[in-house]
Amino acid sequence: MSSASSTAGSEAPAAKRIEFDDPHGNLSNLQEAEVSRVRKLGGGWRWALIIATAATILLCINQQFTLRFFVGFTQLNTEYFYLLIALMLPFTFLIFPGSENAPLDRIPWYDVVLFVMTGASAIWLMLNVRQAALLGWEYSGAPKSVIAVGLVMWGVLMEALRRTGGWSLVLCVFPFTVYPLFAEASWLGPFRGSQADLEQATSYHVLSGESLLGIPIQAFADTVIGFLVFGTALMMTGAGKFFINLSFALCGTFRGGAAKVCIFASGLLGMMSGSIISNVLTAGTMTIPVMKKSGFRASYAAAIEACASTGAVLAPPVMGATAFVIAQFLNVSYAEVALAAIIPAVLFYIGLFMQVDSYAARHGLEGIPRSELPKVMDTIKDGWYYIFVIALLIVMLLHFKRESHAPFYATALLLVLNQLFSKDTRWTFSTINKFLEVNGRTFVELAGILAGCGLLIGAFSMTGVVSSLANDLLHIAGDNAFLLLGMCAITSLILGLGLTTTACYIFLAILVAPALEKLGLNKMAVHMFIFYWGMLSSITPPVAIASFAAAGIAGSPAMKTGWESMWVGSIIYFIPFFFVLNPVLVLQGSSPYFEALGLMGLAAFGILFICGGIQGYQVFVGDLRRTGALEWPLRILLVIGGFVIATPGGGINPLSQLQITSIGLAILAPAVAIALLMVRRQPLVAGRLRVR
Repeated sequence: MSSASSTAGSEAPAAKRIEFDDPHGNLSNLQEAEVSRVRKLGGGWRWALIIATAATILLCINQQFTLRFFVGFTQLNTEYFYLLIALMLPFTFLIFPGSENAPLDRIPWYDVVLFVMTGASAIWLMLNVRQAALLGWEYSGAPKSVIAVGLVMWGVLMEALRRTGGWSLVLCVFPFTVYPLFAEASWLGPFRGSQADLEQATSYHVLSGESLLGIPIQAFADTVIGFLVFGTALMMTGAGKFFINLSFALCGTFRGGAAKVCIFASGLLGMMSGSIISNVLTAGTMTIPVMKKSGFRASYAAAIEACASTGAVLAPPVMGATAFVIAQFLNVSYAEVALAAIIPAVLFYIGLFMQVDSYAARHGLEGIPRSELPKVMDTIKDGWYYIFVIALLIVMLLHFKRESHAPFYATALLLVLNQLFSKDTRWTFSTINKFLEVNGRTFVELAGILAGCGLLIGAFSMTGVVSSLANDLLHIAGDNAFLLLGMCAITSLILGLGLTTTACYIFLAILVAPALEKLGLNKMAVHMFIFYWGMLSSITPPVAIASFAAAGIAGSPAMKTGWESMWVGSIIYFIPFFFVLNPVLVLQGSSPYFEALGLMGLAAFGILFICGGIQGYQVFVGDLRRTGALEWPLRILLVIGGFVIATPGGGINPLSQLQITSIGLAILAPAVAIALLMVRRQPLVAGRLRVR
């Protein structure tokens, strides 16, 4: 992996074009950077992981395409899920060490014991789950041997969850998994529910389709595996280099071009990894040095990368694993979730572009000379087939509604075209092994987190407490939708500081979403609201993992970068409220498209002024420092007026769209008029106006 390098066109007779290596050139190091301590398996253990990963992918293809193993045998879904668990979950104890002091260069005996126990337990339960479905063992009557193995599985799941998600995640999940054992205790208050004994709880957790085998692992088995395979194939055929070069070719010459390239490139790369940190570590190593060279200060360059990479996971066509879990929760196709994410993602990236444009204009930052940039046609000529592959994926998703099949068809087309038209990235036997190993490590981590979080859903399903809890939350909020949304946003943000985005979403989808839905809010909008706010912890101090990762590349102070990320990405804090107020913005309704375009236009218009106020440079007006003492009052009015304009009217908003737009214009019109008058009368004198 190498950073961009260039020489200034003004100092050389023939400017050297910016050239990039493949940002995904060292996939194993990239993945290991996401976790503090992981083992790199070697020898027989590496081959075991490769074989298990190949078997996992083949099992998924067999199940999704109903191949029936070519012998006419049909698996139950629960048998299929347990086979995947048996193949992937045991490797959690080999790849993720149990403690800070555990060795990385060898596998301790106790991890081997946990590996064997986990695999054996999953196989035993898989062999019994068909009988359990026939005889209703998930409620009562399961043999003692099945209960004993179920208890072992319960225990190893919690340890796998601790190793993959950390102590914060297991401490949030474990108390709720045992909660059915004392659910009738009086001190639980609104959390009181139907109590179960240890045998009943164990049976329900490991044999029913509502807990371990519930929504998270179903999403993993049905759709996540295919999209992870597609993303890894894209990375290992050199798509990262194509997207980076295309971004520079299209956006590099604009004002503040290096930062706009960062936004565009991170959005494109995000469709491959579905991981915020991977986005930062791939795009950031290319774009942050170029941004710094273009005049952006280090912390601001890192903040732009952190925000752009966070937004990429919220953007279709391929989003993070949480989006697939949302589809399972709502019992809708993944395509519907991806469609719902389009307008919020567009508004977020419009906001980022406007922030960067205003910042660059205020600080006089020019674009990169065209002579130093890759040529658009040369770039497309080198990677045209990636466009065909992504087009096929989108058509399969949106037109044919085949989200479980789409990534496999797209991957097959990609590999065929890559072998035919690319000399540099043609796959060999070694490449296939690396492809399987990289996928295997990702599968293992997700299996540990998703299977463990499934028990959380099972616990609340078993006790039936969700409905009563929703009523209690409504009582606390006084049936005030805005108050409940505020409570949900703060809770999502706090939980997101210590939990993975998927775990945070699952937790709140169970506890808070039913209360919001009872107020009449749209289900898709509610679940997307929770998803967005859980993701915001990535750029919000004190954790801000995306900001800290970008700060490491930029060489800027971590906390300063975190606060700067909040400032740069501030529009993302408002967007979830916009689409909850009017779910047309997530394309919900009988005929939402025309109305959605109008609301998106209003929101984009408002965002233009919000960004101008935040950065101190208003497009079509100029540098607000020229307004002297009125600078900050005018900036505040621009932000307020822009926010009012962007806010949808009607629904739970007591004001109609016409009323709220009129109020926004009444705030903006005099502020813009005064700013325009003063800026034109007061020329910007170099040296007198200090860059801030």
